[in-house]
Amino acid sequence: MTRFPALTAKKVIKKARKAGFIFDRYAKGSHQIWYNPKTKKRFTIPFHRGKTLKRKTLKSIINQMGLTTQQFNRL
Repeated sequence: MTRFPALTAKKVIKKARKAGFIFDRYAKGSHQIWYNPKTKKRFTIPFHRGKTLKRKTLKSIINQMGLTTQQFNRL
């Protein structure tokens, strides 16, 4: 199993854009909701500038995106 990288929200958003996701709206607090019009999938990302996402949170985001860890790392 591939180990999850330690990433900030900004880096995850860059990869999400490459995967075809677009910004949908802001959620409560500093969370953002992203949407992929082709796959109809959504995910929420906590956007705290400069802070690294926890590995469990990143794993959940990757699953919500409908990607495997290997696919996510290749983006």
